[in-house]
Amino acid sequence: MRDDIHTSPDMTAPGSPDGAYRFVIVTLDAHAAGPALRIAPRLETDFPGIEISVHAAAEWSENPAALSRAKQAVNEADFVMANLLFIEEHINAILPELQAARDRADGFVGIVADPAIVKLTRLGDLDMSKPASPMMQLLKKLRGNKEPSASSGEKQMAMLRRLPKMLRFLPGKAQDLRAWFLSMQYWLGGSDDNLEAMIRFLVSRYSGKRDWAKVKAAAPIDYPDVGLYHPDLAARITTDAADLPRPEGAVATVGLLMLRSYILASDTAHYDAVIRAFEAKGIACLPAFAGGLDGRPAVDAYFRGRIDAMVSLTGFSLVGGPAYNDSPAAVELLKALDVPYVAAHPLEFQSLGQWAQSGGGLGPVETTMLIALPEIDGATNPTVFAGRHDANGCTGCPRQCPAPCAEALAARAMSPCTERIAALADKTLRLALLRRSQVAQRKVGIVLYGFPPNAGAAGTAAYLSVFESLLNVLHAMKAEGYDVDPPETVEALRESVLGGSASIYGQPANVAAIVPASDVVARTPWLKDVESAWGPAPGRMQTDGRGVFVLGRQMGKVFIGLQPVFGYEGDPMRLLFEKGFAPTHAFTTFYRWLREDFGADVLLHFGMHGALEFMPGKQAGVGAGCWPDRLIGNLPNVYLYAANNPSEATLAKRRSNAVIVTHLTPPLAQSGLYKGLADLKDSLSRWRGLQPDAPEHEELSELIREQARSVDLDASDMDQLWVKLLETEGALITDGFHVVGRKMTDVNRKAMLDLMPAGADLATADRLMQEDHEIPALLRALSGRFIAPVPGGDLIRSPEILPTGRNIHAFDPFRMPTAYALQDGAKQAARLIAAHPRLPRTVALVLWGSDNIKSDGGPIAQALALIGAKPRFDHYGRLAGADLIPLAELGRPRIDVVMTLSGIFRDLLPLQTRMLAEAAYKAAIADEPESQNFIRAHALAFARQMNVGMETAALRVFSNAEGAYGSNVNNLVGNSAFGDEDELADAYQARKSFAYGVNGKPTQNCDLLKQALSTVDLAYQNLESVELGVTTVDHYFDTLGGIARAVKRARGGEETPVYIGDQTRGGGTVRTLKDQIALETRSRSLNPKYFEGLLKHGAEGVRQIEAQVTNTFGWSATTGHVEPWVYQRLSETFVLDEAMRRRLAGLNPEASSRMAQKLLEASDRNYWQPDAETLAALQRAADELEDRLEGVAAE
Repeated sequence: MRDDIHTSPDMTAPGSPDGAYRFVIVTLDAHAAGPALRIAPRLETDFPGIEISVHAAAEWSENPAALSRAKQAVNEADFVMANLLFIEEHINAILPELQAARDRADGFVGIVADPAIVKLTRLGDLDMSKPASPMMQLLKKLRGNKEPSASSGEKQMAMLRRLPKMLRFLPGKAQDLRAWFLSMQYWLGGSDDNLEAMIRFLVSRYSGKRDWAKVKAAAPIDYPDVGLYHPDLAARITTDAADLPRPEGAVATVGLLMLRSYILASDTAHYDAVIRAFEAKGIACLPAFAGGLDGRPAVDAYFRGRIDAMVSLTGFSLVGGPAYNDSPAAVELLKALDVPYVAAHPLEFQSLGQWAQSGGGLGPVETTMLIALPEIDGATNPTVFAGRHDANGCTGCPRQCPAPCAEALAARAMSPCTERIAALADKTLRLALLRRSQVAQRKVGIVLYGFPPNAGAAGTAAYLSVFESLLNVLHAMKAEGYDVDPPETVEALRESVLGGSASIYGQPANVAAIVPASDVVARTPWLKDVESAWGPAPGRMQTDGRGVFVLGRQMGKVFIGLQPVFGYEGDPMRLLFEKGFAPTHAFTTFYRWLREDFGADVLLHFGMHGALEFMPGKQAGVGAGCWPDRLIGNLPNVYLYAANNPSEATLAKRRSNAVIVTHLTPPLAQSGLYKGLADLKDSLSRWRGLQPDAPEHEELSELIREQARSVDLDASDMDQLWVKLLETEGALITDGFHVVGRKMTDVNRKAMLDLMPAGADLATADRLMQEDHEIPALLRALSGRFIAPVPGGDLIRSPEILPTGRNIHAFDPFRMPTAYALQDGAKQAARLIAAHPRLPRTVALVLWGSDNIKSDGGPIAQALALIGAKPRFDHYGRLAGADLIPLAELGRPRIDVVMTLSGIFRDLLPLQTRMLAEAAYKAAIADEPESQNFIRAHALAFARQMNVGMETAALRVFSNAEGAYGSNVNNLVGNSAFGDEDELADAYQARKSFAYGVNGKPTQNCDLLKQALSTVDLAYQNLESVELGVTTVDHYFDTLGGIARAVKRARGGEETPVYIGDQTRGGGTVRTLKDQIALETRSRSLNPKYFEGLLKHGAEGVRQIEAQVTNTFGWSATTGHVEPWVYQRLSETFVLDEAMRRRLAGLNPEASSRMAQKLLEASDRNYWQPDAETLAALQRAADELEDRLEGVAAE
């Protein structure tokens, strides 16, 4: 290739003073390090003194020394190549050094990277920083469409091969442009030979050394764009599947998708280990690769009709890569394959040892690229399987992998994580065998829940009528050919599972098996961990002192089991710990029994949600020490989940290998008015129609005042009274629970259609709601078939969640918050500011993952708006950080925002966590008057008071410790396990005092949290889900209530104003907590339309009514913002009414007794003061319910 030599007017030998000539490659990962090490001696022969170094940007965040080495290398470089730099933090970290180098070095090549990097290219007369010449228009042709697509990669590769041949015959600058294209061709050809030839070509042409200019470079070697790899092949690569070895007696065939770049670079130890592990289990492997980052050509060539499961080892989405993701194309392909799709990933952004020691697992960018984007394609079972070692090796499991030899460390080669690969092989085999199994021989373990204990909650789930749904599913399974003979009625099924021997053993369900303590000791691999938390086996939960009870009922080859509870309920000491505990002996034994003794082929977790996925462990990228991974034990895990909760469903996917099958939430209806409320509206309607001087005006006014008093409303302002009545009447409520396998009624379906947004495809929604997609999807999932992905959301706002029966995923985290969410969040912030009597200096804000995912980041945008900040997106439209809005544009002071994130927000939205921390930090260090920047004013004060730097004083994003969830305020309240209410503040501060900074890593800082809370003027949370209210689930008072209590204490007992932003209808409304509780009490709790809808589902409905009473009590305990009439009316409706009391007790004696006890406890704690007669009646009723529960009272 001598005809390409660039002649310089001064062919001298610049080089470095020490005689070295430094060729520096800055790229994303280190796969080129091995080839560079191997070719160095050969290059040294022709280029004496040449040094080649490869610097991987992926290593910089966890290894600052690597970044320092990269900067030094670039500063000393004679030639620089930069590629695969797409992430803003990587670019910004090295960009100043690259810019200086391009003006100083002999040449600079920027390829396959962000435009900011590509524009640095300077080769001879080619300067890509200058305006495009006609010749440079060829670059646009190579790029193709502005937006990358699924087909662009293949077209660009074809053009890449043609262009150097075309440009070869053009004079002048065209030869430098040709050199740029050849560099790209060499690099993408990635072998030792091509990397060596590329360096020969560039150095000989551009170094300016006469002797070196004579060196020849071989043309790029073309390798197959699509092919197969196997370590036992002589050439390692083939295009014929017949050439591949196959294990004798193979039981399944699995397609493995690999990156061509690693194979060409001979960096394949991790791939080899996967192939060996799979083949050792009798799996025939088809290890395929494709050029670029579009896996479809490999799938089309080798997998269609041949495989039982597919595993991607690329770490990227199926069609795309770090810059984009074409999910529709991927889903179309995967639906056609119809096999389990598993996504495994090598670590690039940290070493194996760092990952093993990390409490969180994967970092923010890793979580997004390696897990979140593949999930949008429908990928499941995310598994770390490899990474690079540092000098410390890895101590994450008993295998204790030592650091590799010095040569391997220098090559920075990929190393297999043999423990995780063994798990990957096992879970893939189980999925493949499930796909191949005969229905009649398939064993299914169905898991129900019973949390909280002693509350009549056994066999319940959010939004779902469990036993009605389960009966329909079991009969469908029987019709499908499963070996199961279910009862004919819901009552019989419930009695079979929850009755039986339950009363004999004093358990909440039938005792199906008793596992001796000696068996627990002998067969629990993590016995020491369990015993350190719960004492010797069999422990104290679900035991008779000699063995552990497994609760449930076996019906043929189907076992219906009741998942044990966490074990720490009611124990204030355990609840105050900032991290979680190992599961109990009962919990570990339950899952081991399902896996080993019952021999389940697949589990079905029935409804939302259990405790498995909330057990301690890494947030993403689980390892051998993580409890969800230990407990599920590689079993295929199908999870029936509400379609409106993508956040917690995603947690189940990432931590317990769940394949989600969505179900509808209950139908919605308007609350309407009842009893005295309806009469009051009639009177008020007549009054509003009268002239002020009408004779009956005053008489009617007095009647209205009397009617209002009877329903605990204030009639001093008739207009406000009218608004409250209309608000109550129009409030949306759920109609009971959803029943899987039961079609929505015509009336309910019409009501749902009427609530859908303008422009929705109502005809399609109507058709889909009349069809059953959920049971067919469950049967497909239990058969190991592919379940297509779907975004989560509320039906009336996002009809595209139909049909249900799909695998829920979250929104693309790179794109959140969206432009619409930013507009809406700014409006929400303005409404909150307007609702408070004065401009707040500090707002305590609760952020949930589910609310943000469903609204594309609305609450996040609200936090940014209060601060006066906005998200920053990179060239590819991916979230990169936060910038401040100028004060002049903001038009008011920056408000300090103390943000408390749910543990799920922290797990699923790590990029947003960092963005919020960056917004707070930038505000704190902004050169602005303290009177116009409350964050800065408070941070400066904190820094002085606490003697810390601004990085610490500016921390405003708080959450749990890594792997922990919730504040446990709800558990303390639910189990009456607190004395003084300040103990609830203690729990909140202990659990939620971990501050997350701009690096995304937590540090516990209780003092800073207390300081920040002492400045809070109000606490606030959005209400995004129309099916939920602040009194229907305990998570609201668990965090928002916990904050309010902690703020009250921090401010010396001053009451904390608490607001709720109701975003469920229209533009949204901000209410005080007191008004929100009153609204929900009237429209839901006391509304016969609502509670009769629940009671038609029997015991499960009673449990929900009791939960609302307990949650109301929780608000009293944490905020004191519940009016006394609420307790009075709840008592009269559900306990003091004899007929209702006996009806509830007959359906669910535990829940009805607990309800009465909670109302008495509210009186004992002075949350309301019933008169003596009411209190005595309530006590008698509670005694009667307790007697009935204990079996004393006559039936």
